Amino acid sequence: MATVPLSPEFAAALRAHLPAAAFRPDMTRYLVEPRGRAQGQAGLIVAPATVDEVALVIRIAAAARVGVIPYGGGTGLVLGQVAPDGPLPLVLSLERMNRIRATYPAENVMIAEAGVILADAQAGAADIDRLFPLSLASEGSARIGGVLATNAGGLNVLRYGSARDLCLGLEAVLPDGTIWHGLKRLRKDNTGYDLRGLLIGAEGTLGVITAAALRLYPRPRHEGAALMVVENPSAALDLLAMAQAHAGAGITGFELISGTGLAFLDEALPDIRQPLVTRPAWMVLIGLGLAEDQPPAPIFEAIFDAASSAGIVSDGIIAQSGAQIRDLWAMREAIPAANRRIGAIASHDISLPLSDIPAFLLRAEALIARLGGDMRVNVFGHLGDGNLHYNLFPARARNRADYAAQADGISRALHDLVDEFGGSVSAEHGIGRLKVADLERYADPARLAAMRAIKQALDPLGIMNPGAVLRAG
Repeated sequence: MATVPLSPEFAAALRAHLPAAAFRPDMTRYLVEPRGRAQGQAGLIVAPATVDEVALVIRIAAAARVGVIPYGGGTGLVLGQVAPDGPLPLVLSLERMNRIRATYPAENVMIAEAGVILADAQAGAADIDRLFPLSLASEGSARIGGVLATNAGGLNVLRYGSARDLCLGLEAVLPDGTIWHGLKRLRKDNTGYDLRGLLIGAEGTLGVITAAALRLYPRPRHEGAALMVVENPSAALDLLAMAQAHAGAGITGFELISGTGLAFLDEALPDIRQPLVTRPAWMVLIGLGLAEDQPPAPIFEAIFDAASSAGIVSDGIIAQSGAQIRDLWAMREAIPAANRRIGAIASHDISLPLSDIPAFLLRAEALIARLGGDMRVNVFGHLGDGNLHYNLFPARARNRADYAAQADGISRALHDLVDEFGGSVSAEHGIGRLKVADLERYADPARLAAMRAIKQALDPLGIMNPGAVLRAG
């Protein structure tokens, strides 16, 4: 069922039931997409302060059949939080629901509202000597509700899992305005369908997450980082196996970085410190988090010695201080910012079976050479969990506009190749509105039919984030 445009009468009904503080007078920042792909639209921005106010907003929207776009930190990259077209919607920001309601150190649990900024959740865990391990480049802006709604991944998935793995329970408002009180702190609860798992990753299309019971961990007593030079991605996977043999679950991150990524830092962000004198073609940044009796340096040295003897690594740097650890990770986390300054022709958030990554990259290189050989390719990302960002950029003497006619065809061809290898065309960013056609093209038909049936069952009016994940109407 199609939604209707937000009307003055609908706005008046909201104003009659919500306090003035719930209304955002300046809509500008809520309608901006981080990569500039599209300009959003909204008839009104509301920011409720309680779950009861959220439920009230959803009930009024359902009665009027007005579309509702839940809004977290605005950092999503697939147009999940902005609607460039369609009937004028209501944007519902969770920014005022920003309290850490409770912490349970003995249970390793935190109850946080959806508007809590990710970095603040990390700090709240640190205050009780615990770790909330979800870590993203956008953690200073991203909010808990958004990272759960998109099942965000980030740097520590290899050890701790994605957002779904870090959530024990949810409080949420369903599309009819009822409140689901699911903030259980249980590790085991085998009582039927997993509504928590259903709402996480649904991108606000099945309800509004308002609070979560988050899983915490003991803080590592020793942290370390090392940058190791490898000949190619195949050698990087050999290094992963060797590192796991030496460090086991102590590995928190295993990031593939290309020489192109470092060149882009030189070009766009020259103030970022790079530790290597020469720029290798490929390297891996490894993070360790260890217990009190396990300092990282000897483990890194053992990994490097074994990998060097096997011809897997040719050079490397082991961080000797907290400042050096931060510098290495700052270099890695600056690569997306450098990419944005240069301006990508096409960006791809893909995942593949680990053992297929070298063959995929060789096939992709040949594919790009056939489609437009002068493009620069920057491949980087979370090799430890199979998630790569495969981004294409103009040659130095050209700009992205020169390739505008090719961009969609290149992405289609690359995604077809990902699908051929049994991979995913959206590893951690979600579907949003940007990848709806991709989902329709690559999803298993039975899965897609089940998703549509779930949407119809929970949101028969189609008001929840219409057009995201599944096509509206």
